[in-house]
Amino acid sequence: MVAPPVRKSAGVALVDMPSATPMPKAAAPTPAALPAAPVATESRQLRLLRELLVRTLTLALGSLLRNAPELAEESEMLASSARNATTEPALNDISARLKQLCFRIELKADDLAEEHELLLRLFQLLLENIGELLEDDSWLSGQLANVQDLLSGPLSRSALLDATRSLKEVIYKQGVLKHSLKEAKVTVKNMMITFIDRLGEVATSTGDFHKKMGNYSQKISQAKDIIELNHILEDVMRDTRLAQTEVLRSQEDIIAAKQEVQEAEARIEQLESQLEQMSELVREDQLTGSLNRRGLDDAYEREVARSTRRKTPLCVALLDLDDFKRLNDTYGHTAGDGALIHLVRVIKETLRTMDVIARFGGEEFLIVLPDTPLEEAVQTVTRLQRELTKRIFMHDNQKLLITFSAGVALRNDDEEQTDLIKRADEALYEAKRAGKNRVVAAR
Repeated sequence: MVAPPVRKSAGVALVDMPSATPMPKAAAPTPAALPAAPVATESRQLRLLRELLVRTLTLALGSLLRNAPELAEESEMLASSARNATTEPALNDISARLKQLCFRIELKADDLAEEHELLLRLFQLLLENIGELLEDDSWLSGQLANVQDLLSGPLSRSALLDATRSLKEVIYKQGVLKHSLKEAKVTVKNMMITFIDRLGEVATSTGDFHKKMGNYSQKISQAKDIIELNHILEDVMRDTRLAQTEVLRSQEDIIAAKQEVQEAEARIEQLESQLEQMSELVREDQLTGSLNRRGLDDAYEREVARSTRRKTPLCVALLDLDDFKRLNDTYGHTAGDGALIHLVRVIKETLRTMDVIARFGGEEFLIVLPDTPLEEAVQTVTRLQRELTKRIFMHDNQKLLITFSAGVALRNDDEEQTDLIKRADEALYEAKRAGKNRVVAAR
């Protein structure tokens, strides 16, 4: 057994006795768990959510529910309650009311969508009826067709603004022409009245002359000597000369009136033709002067009918300006617009008058080439590429080289327009991948 160690302290020996088994200490109390986030932070988050809900109800829903007063009032009341909601029961009540409001808004939205659809149908019927009533006024056909096309597709603010701007311009020009047309028709009406009056005067004068001749005939039969006969003959000759002069004068007036009527009718035809041309402006792209999609559809249908009737080939070429986005980003949209105008000008001056150029979308253009085989169409578009590189595009005194890639397709028998353009688009994509400024024939 090992002796316990001896310690000395202040001259006294102290023995360290082995300590007894230590008594277990009482367990320290476990501290309470801390909250995951401070109460202040939780209150702040709740306050932010409440403010967000209030703003949504007042600002967003308030403007959307302008045409539904009862729902707008409910939204305002709910926002007022949400401002003061701090307890769980109050928040639960707001949640239930919000669900109910959302349900009512959904029903209202369905009703509005149905009303919108019914209004569009009503407007379509009205346009169709106007078109039938004004069948002879072809100068209105362009406007009616443009609005009908707009209503048949998805409505957007930009499309509505473009259509409104285009129609305003055409309507103004047509108003000026129609005023001139009205004046010309009034002039013709007045000249016709003058013409008829002059004919009446001639008839009256002729009737008076015949009446006088009858009287002279009676006097001649009653004449007693040659002297009296000579006097009667002098009167007859005088009245005959007067009648002849009157007839000649009336004839000249009638000829002049007839000429004026013919000139006025020609003027009316010219004005009516100009009115019809103004209507056709609705079918043109406002920026480039090429046809728009509506004009393209009409021209394509016409050329397909001619190709089918004459059994001649018909090709289309889909063009896309190369690096157009970079041109816009570098030099601005004015340069981009100028490049499109320049391209269309070169195309119109290079191709035949029978060829059709239309803006297909953005920087894409579609050319319809009647009576043209595929190989010749590819050569034509390639020649157009060379011509475009010769005519340098100028922007702010800078020379800019613009090029395009193209896909060319020959229409097959009974092939739909969409299928033909799709094949041309696939060929265009191949031309882009091949290095741009290329022309590829569709398979």
